[in-house]
Amino acid sequence: MTTNDRLLTVEEAAERLGTGVRFIRRLIAERRIRYVKLGKHVRIADSVLTAYIAERTVEPVRGRRVGYGLVV
Repeated sequence: MTTNDRLLTVEEAAERLGTGVRFIRRLIAERRIRYVKLGKHVRIADSVLTAYIAERTVEPVRGRRVGYGLVV
């Protein structure tokens, strides 16, 4: 998290990831994502969401297909 990082509400984080608020709250409850607790309010840094997306991005398999969809 950088000092100029924007802190997003749970609703804004859900919108950014294209998910529901419930999913974000579950990530927080299971401590699968870093967050900031400000009194009773929870905020998620924009850079944390960027890192979360990067860590879970799956690269495509490159190669030629040989029968039955197998990649060699």
